[in-house]
Amino acid sequence: MDPIFVQNLHNLLVQTVSPDTNSVKAATAQLNADFYKTPACIPALASILASSPEQPVRQLAAVELRKRVAQNSGNLWISLPQNEREEIKSRLPELILAEIDNLVRHSAARVVAAIATIEIPLGTWGQLLPFLHQTCMSPQVSHREVGIYILFTVLENIVEGFQEHLESFFKLFEQLLVDPNSIDVRITTVRALGVIAQYIDSDDKDDLKAFQALLPAMIQVIGQCVETGNETGARQLFDVLETLLILEVPILGRHIPELAHFLLQCGGNRNFEGELRVLALNALNWTVQYKKSKIQSNNLAPAILEGLMPIATEEEPEDLDDDAPSRSALRIIDGLSTNLPPSQVFPALRNLILQYFSSPNPQNRRGAMLALGVSVEGCSEYMTPLMNEVWPIIETGLLDGDTSVRKASCVAVSCLCEWLEDECAAKHAVLIPRIMDLMNNAETQRSACTALDALLEILQDVIDQYLPLIMERLAGLLETAPLPVKAVVTGAIGSAAHASKSGFLPYFQPTMTHIQHFLVLTGEGEEIELRGITMDAIGTFAEAVGKDVFRPYFPDMMKQAFQGIEMGSARLRECSFLFFGVMARVFEEEFAQYLPNVVPALLASCKQDEHGDESISLSVAEASSAFASGSSPANAATAGDADTSVELEDVNLDKLLDVNSAIAVEKEIAADTIGTLFAACKAHFFPYVEQSALELVALLSHYYEGIRKSATDSLLEIVRTFYDLSDPQEWKPGANVVGSICQYLVIQHLIVHDEVVPLSPSVKELVGHVLIPLLEMYETEDNKSVASSLCVGLAETINKVGPAVVEGQLETVCNIAIQILEQKAFCQQDPDQDEAEEAPEDQAEYDSVLISSAGDLVSALAQALGADFTLAFNRFFPLIAKYYKKNRSLSDRSSAIGCFAEIIAGMKSAITPSTLPLLDLFYRALGDADAEVQSNAAFAVGQLVENTQDDLAPQYLNILGALRPLFNVTPDSPAAKLNAKDNAAGAVGRLIVRNTPAVPLDQVLPIFIDALPLKNDYLENRPVFRAIFHLFQINGAALYPFLDRLLQVFAHVLDPSHADQIGDDIRGDLIQLIVAINREDPAKVQASGLAIWLPGA
Repeated sequence: MDPIFVQNLHNLLVQTVSPDTNSVKAATAQLNADFYKTPACIPALASILASSPEQPVRQLAAVELRKRVAQNSGNLWISLPQNEREEIKSRLPELILAEIDNLVRHSAARVVAAIATIEIPLGTWGQLLPFLHQTCMSPQVSHREVGIYILFTVLENIVEGFQEHLESFFKLFEQLLVDPNSIDVRITTVRALGVIAQYIDSDDKDDLKAFQALLPAMIQVIGQCVETGNETGARQLFDVLETLLILEVPILGRHIPELAHFLLQCGGNRNFEGELRVLALNALNWTVQYKKSKIQSNNLAPAILEGLMPIATEEEPEDLDDDAPSRSALRIIDGLSTNLPPSQVFPALRNLILQYFSSPNPQNRRGAMLALGVSVEGCSEYMTPLMNEVWPIIETGLLDGDTSVRKASCVAVSCLCEWLEDECAAKHAVLIPRIMDLMNNAETQRSACTALDALLEILQDVIDQYLPLIMERLAGLLETAPLPVKAVVTGAIGSAAHASKSGFLPYFQPTMTHIQHFLVLTGEGEEIELRGITMDAIGTFAEAVGKDVFRPYFPDMMKQAFQGIEMGSARLRECSFLFFGVMARVFEEEFAQYLPNVVPALLASCKQDEHGDESISLSVAEASSAFASGSSPANAATAGDADTSVELEDVNLDKLLDVNSAIAVEKEIAADTIGTLFAACKAHFFPYVEQSALELVALLSHYYEGIRKSATDSLLEIVRTFYDLSDPQEWKPGANVVGSICQYLVIQHLIVHDEVVPLSPSVKELVGHVLIPLLEMYETEDNKSVASSLCVGLAETINKVGPAVVEGQLETVCNIAIQILEQKAFCQQDPDQDEAEEAPEDQAEYDSVLISSAGDLVSALAQALGADFTLAFNRFFPLIAKYYKKNRSLSDRSSAIGCFAEIIAGMKSAITPSTLPLLDLFYRALGDADAEVQSNAAFAVGQLVENTQDDLAPQYLNILGALRPLFNVTPDSPAAKLNAKDNAAGAVGRLIVRNTPAVPLDQVLPIFIDALPLKNDYLENRPVFRAIFHLFQINGAALYPFLDRLLQVFAHVLDPSHADQIGDDIRGDLIQLIVAINREDPAKVQASGLAIWLPGA
């Protein structure tokens, strides 16, 4: 080794750590040019690391040494003579033991790991493991700390090379986890186990068992960090715990009850530091998310809720961005509600809410109200029949003497309005006055306006009676309220416009005058937020008043939206993109003039990076982990080029790995808007279709589920729109035999009856580019909402485009539905559940949404394939039927019966072989306790009677008897009961048309005709009027006693002041019938006001 080379290198390192920027730049340039490209720099840096008296120089030498060893896949290291490599390998571990500075030791340990990465696979460093084992067992504490840290860093890099040593590692770690003198030894041992866990396979039963035996000791070490306030150690170990939770190997399975209890104790102990409590509660939240089957099977939710409620009552910080134990507790309550069956969550939570809300302590009442609010999303269906118990709490809370309770009650109202629209709208007479009163108080003004905003959004039917008072009050607040309140007020005015539609016209111009100046605000924070919300509201105004009234404002508002894009704010870009979508829907092809400026902005958004200014290379999994949890992966990230890397322990991880959620949401909106623009602008969008589709396909692998969902929706929207514009022939149901017959149907020995109308070449090409990436995305899709959107989008596309859209992919599409219905899709998998084990029937409401979406896909396939779906139906029948059981949720039961009804409508007479088992199922569903299920059952039994070739005359009296209770409604009955009555009427109509003699008309007609006109489900007017026309043709005398009543019904459905209720075909036949009746009894026609429909009138 040249001593002059070493000295010069040392001098440059000294210069590099000086405070003089110019000196640092010059030294760095010389190091890169003259030293770091030659293998000689490696022993020189090792010498400096061993001998320099200056700690910063030793530290820098260690960092640079690791980089040079790793550089170009280890080329510099391998270029060294063997004897020099051996000398460094022998001296470096001893040198680390002698080093007194912790940071230098850690950096030098990473040098060992870098060398081991190269040498261990070659089998040329057999001395390392025995040395580390000996060091870890040293009687000197500092040696044990260094030994385990080196072992940890080595394992991070090459654990796969050490798998045959796992048994000895477990024995070593068992002792180190209880090291009596050093918390650092215990912490690093847990971190090393966290690395090893990632390489244990489910089939490695012995390794799995050995690891699980160490879990109690690992959890104890986490507790020791929390108890002693060791925040750095706690953060590192909670990261390990999160890694264990998300692994597909069931490492934690049987320890979940103890783990949940431990985390709840840590999070609930007010003697611990707040940040550490938040870490513990966040880990509990991850436990709920990723180990829900164990939480469910052990019925842990009630105990967890009992522990969370006292935490939820703690004070919240003023800043919404600051975390606190109370906010973490509410997040977990939300997580329990959305991830578990509501039957396991809401009964226990309801008791706690009642208990806490009756407390004299306002913090308890506030916590109870917030807990109620966050639980609604996941328990809305379960809560619906219990709302009579909930409303007194809400109404009392809005009048509470404590401000914080009143504000929390407003939050709860907002949540209820989002998820229980009908129930909240029905309470308008109570809610509106109380919320308006709270708007008069400065302390509750903002919360009250937020609640009013949510309520107005759903008040379409009754908004008129409140609109003048509300608009007067909101307009006043636009003048006097502080900026944050003005933002909420502006949003509320937008909701009022949305609900009132044309009723908003008198307020449109005055409101525009009030708020237009908000669009020129440029200040960060509150001003930008107000500007964005104003843009959203103006878009809603345009939809309410229509394009003719809004047209004078259109060019200027588009100019403001473009300016928003240029301001460097993700929030304003998001609002501009939303505005573009709304304007396109309102102005349709008139919007095309802006496409050359709008589409490039959307595509640029889709391409942008979300990590800010730092150039960081992250895997999708790492970025996803950081986005979802706010935590960071423990392994090193590489910044810049391959020769430059950063020690993660030396940088701010939160800043480095901060995933900008605002930009991610912006991209989500941009992706969604692309599909909207094509649907609205039609052929004008053709120049942008190819590039848009390419960018959207690229987003299907994005780590953020919102972006994947938007990309999925837009891609399928593009396919549907492109198809509409291709001048398509009307498609016919049947399996596609143009080209090749689907393998799935060949396997089933299906005989194909008809050729399918082929797609145009351009549409077929587009489908090929879009469908395959979507199906590939599904294979690894871990988010149920995205999988649900894919099913719904595919169903809509199949219904529009026909069977040709799935040509060559039918088996894959069928398997998507099969997997979801079997609860074996990737997004439904649970590593803690045995593959042979049936998924529990009681499931979260979000799980039911996915099942329902799969049902939509099956229905669409049946519509597209028609009779050719027969054998596939045999596979699907038991999968769907199992969701109609008494202990299944309303959503499951209702969607199962509805799915069968749509399948029958698609298969038509081909359903005949399954008539009796379906009829038996529908009988049970007609007797269901819930009107929504009864409604679907009535529709289904009508479809079956209409389409089967079996003679169901012997069943008519039983069917009619089962339908009879559905006609017992009053005008104020719930919407579901009114809907069931309409579907029952449609079913009776189908029975009459199919086999009139089998219907006891003298008993049926009074009830049937008294149910008219239909008020809810106008689609059922078709079978109803077909039955009436049929009876007039074959047995008019049976209808004559009801003629006056029928003429009133005819006048109602023909009234041009009503929305169309019957369609053109029925209207034409009905007018012909009126003409015929007029020939027989013109006085009655004249008296009923129907003469205006007679020829020549």
